[in-house]
This record gives sequence, C-alpha cells and structure tokens, in this order.
Amino acid sequence: MKHSLKIGFSFGLTSGIITTLGLIVGLHAGTQSKIVVIGGILIIAVADAFSDALGIHISVESENKHTTREIWEATISTFLSKFVFALTFVIPLLLFQSGTAILISVIWGLSLLGIFSYFIAKGQNVKPWKVIFEHLIIAILVIVATYYVGTWIRAVFG
Repeated sequence: MKHSLKIGFSFGLTSGIITTLGLIVGLHAGTQSKIVVIGGILIIAVADAFSDALGIHISVESENKHTTREIWEATISTFLSKFVFALTFVIPLLLFQSGTAILISVIWGLSLLGIFSYFIAKGQNVKPWKVIFEHLIIAILVIVATYYVGTWIRAVFG
C-alpha cells in the first residue's frame, strides 16, 4: 500500500473506531436514546471525517516532503476510512435493542482495532500482543471515560 494511503487509512480507521465508540457509549449512558446515538454517529461520520481529513492534509503538507498528489491521497483516504468505519456502527443500532447494539459495537470496534494492530505489528516485525494490548487499552480507557462522562451528564442534567 502506498505510504500516503496507509497514513490516511490507518488514521481514519483508528479515529473512526475510537471516536465513534466513545460517542456511542457516552451518548447511550447519558441519554438512553437510540435516535440520539444514531444521530451522533452520522454527525461524527461527516463532521469528524472532514475535520480529521483536513488535519491530516495540513500535517502531511507541513512536512514539506510530499507531492500534492500524496497529500490529497492521504486526505481522501483519511476521510473515506473515517466515514466508512464510523458508519458501520449504525448497523447494530438498526438491528438490535440499544443495550445489545452498544455491546456489539464495542466488540466490533475492539476487534477491528485488534486486527489492524496485529497487521501493524507484523509490518514492524515486533511482537503483535504488545501492540494489540497497547492499542486496546487506550480504546478501553476512552470507552470507560466516556461512559462515566455520559453517566455524570445524565445524573446532573437528566
């Protein structure tokens, strides 16, 4: 895979999973509303995908060592991967009750992140379990933190 596409894909996938899981868990804990969670996912899929794509665009551009084509490849691959991976989290909410859908989403997201982390580790010739563990711990910390933020918001404002 071309370096510029790899940058965008890896950032978009990771951000799409962690941001969307945090949003899903936090919004569900705070509102218990399926429509709010679905709306949040759709908003993340659009707004945050554009935001992350622009962030990658500016970051890669600021390195002053990439062609215009490479910059745009990283930008577009970031947007598309973030957009697509975020949208996959809508599917469980359309098919299952909220609580079950949230659990399926967490399993789906952590599984994707674990699989991707495995391939990263293999590409770097390092022990996969260390990379997988590190990435999953960070994702779980985000999930736990956003759950408690959502619970706090519900307690204070609900």
